[in-house]
Amino acid sequence: MSANNYSLGQVGDYEIKQLKVFKTVVDCGGFSAAETMLNIGRSTISLHISNLESRLNLTLCKRGRGGFSLTEEGEIIYRMTETLLESLDAFRITVNNLNASLTGRLRITLSDSVSLDSRCRMPELIRHFTDRAPEVTLYTNVASMAKIERTILNDEADVGFIPYHRKLDGLEYIHLYSDNCYIYVAKDHPIAKLSETEQVAEVDSYPASHAGLKPHEGVSEQISNMNLSAISYFYDTRLALILSGRYIGFLPEEYASEHVDRGDIVAVATKQRHYTLGMAVIYKKTAQPNKPRELFLQVLREQLAVAHDKAEAAPY
Repeated sequence: MSANNYSLGQVGDYEIKQLKVFKTVVDCGGFSAAETMLNIGRSTISLHISNLESRLNLTLCKRGRGGFSLTEEGEIIYRMTETLLESLDAFRITVNNLNASLTGRLRITLSDSVSLDSRCRMPELIRHFTDRAPEVTLYTNVASMAKIERTILNDEADVGFIPYHRKLDGLEYIHLYSDNCYIYVAKDHPIAKLSETEQVAEVDSYPASHAGLKPHEGVSEQISNMNLSAISYFYDTRLALILSGRYIGFLPEEYASEHVDRGDIVAVATKQRHYTLGMAVIYKKTAQPNKPRELFLQVLREQLAVAHDKAEAAPY
């Protein structure tokens, strides 16, 4: 296709739809991989791309036995499409935020085990938020700490709940609580029968599971000499490894308490092997208005104040 003496003219909804299809195909690495994401057949996807190429008078991609790849023009159109769609999304969010009634969406991403942790007060947060913003649609998702940070920074989520040990530029933090983390083993694990002194001497010799992330200094000091034999970021799967009796591993005390009370697992070497892990709410530093997010953060601060007042008033 030649771009000589060609003028695009107005870009309408249909072209934007085609551009979204094009971006998804590129993000997925080809037509076949994009079928599931777009929920349309390969032939329909191909037709959208062909029509877009005709509309732009450009060849955007190569497809065939050699696989899917972008042309030079396709690379440029892809980058421009990203910018265009981000601008449209920002426009939609701003318009929603300027409306008298609170509408739009709130995207919350959480680390595992947070939703039902009583210290997080998630049911209360949701109840008070939806009472004041009943027309806002809630989206929730569970992800790893690194992914939560990335989605907040990339404007793919509005609020994140994460265990944290660092502060990234571009993010704001609201501290929720801190967890004491200890090494846990299954009740019938050999080390469970040893004395505290023996546990300290033996704990590094047994296969251990860990999160698989670069740890902060306090964690690194505790796991550096351990026999790290399994990677499991989420607590539920790490607990399953521990319950198998084949692995030991660190867990937050609050998370483990139910299973300790049932006698399924026990903490070992507690006097010397432990670290503290904070939990925080994060959101992006930005001047762009986001009323659902601001209301949610306001409700969060109110609930934290209520919890603090109750703690202050509690008898000793």
